Amino acid sequence: MLSIKQNLLETIRGGHPDRYVKQFEPFKMLYATPLTVQSRQPAYGEALVQDAWGVYKSWPEGTPGAFPVHDAEHKVITDIEDWKNQVKVPTFPTDEASWAPFVKFAEDIDRDEYFATQFYAPGIWEQCHYLMGVDDACMNLLLYPDEMHELIDTITDLMVEHTKCFCKYFKPDAYFQHDDWGSQISTFMAPDTFEEFFLEPYKRVYGCAKENGVEIIVHHSDSYAETLVPYMIEMGIDIWQGTMRTNNIPKIIEEYGGKITIMGGIDSATVDFPQTTDEIIAEKVEESCRAYGTKFYIPCGSQGLAMSTFPGVYDKISENIDRMSKEFFGDPE
Repeated sequence: MLSIKQNLLETIRGGHPDRYVKQFEPFKMLYATPLTVQSRQPAYGEALVQDAWGVYKSWPEGTPGAFPVHDAEHKVITDIEDWKNQVKVPTFPTDEASWAPFVKFAEDIDRDEYFATQFYAPGIWEQCHYLMGVDDACMNLLLYPDEMHELIDTITDLMVEHTKCFCKYFKPDAYFQHDDWGSQISTFMAPDTFEEFFLEPYKRVYGCAKENGVEIIVHHSDSYAETLVPYMIEMGIDIWQGTMRTNNIPKIIEEYGGKITIMGGIDSATVDFPQTTDEIIAEKVEESCRAYGTKFYIPCGSQGLAMSTFPGVYDKISENIDRMSKEFFGDPE
């Protein structure tokens, strides 16, 4: 029987996995650093928690995660031409002594079995719209491209510096970042706009990670984004996590399998709700596994961590992935 780590590598390399990769099982997430601890995240049901960028967030009950508050009182950027005066860019220490208390969280990870994984959120695009709102961010890309390029470069510079330090002190095996690039039915911007503003910045970030020893890049975008897959591959993304069924997953696997692996196919909204049942979850997992096969595919809920909004859903998905593994792969020795 392959280790959890080796089974993932066999899956994404087109080798011979002996079972499905079970959601986030291979990844041991590492969150806390001298930068990230400056931004406390709201707990479930909590409102108006401010992060290091000045963004206010809340997590309303019954929703899958926290989101920024963008009313007139709490929006950070109200005038993109004046963003440098409105945004206070976080700073963080880079010396070994400042990072040492956080590195201890990686010491107990069995690197033969799991990927020690850097977690970073929000990503570049999300940081833009966290500061000003999605509508303003989309319009500003078109109306104020120079200012948006400057803001994106500033966000990217911070992220690259943080990645260098993380790699130096934690020596992660994988990098996992959140950056939702669309709604369920469309990307937030045309592909050529995405290419203009975000391709090179992400090549800098993910290139920095791989240059500093990271083996696997996993990117979360629980959205429609199949038109961006060529850019994902160029950026260095190995696994697209959160892939929703509104994307043509079989076509992506057929066309790009071997260059990128799909991790998703089980839309969380269809299984993770108050009235869900074991039968509904079993049906959706089986439906996805039968539709997307065993090559370059990792069955997973579309939510971006090993969690669910309602208790027990994540574990029940995993149980049914085990069931489908026995059918498609047999019992591993």
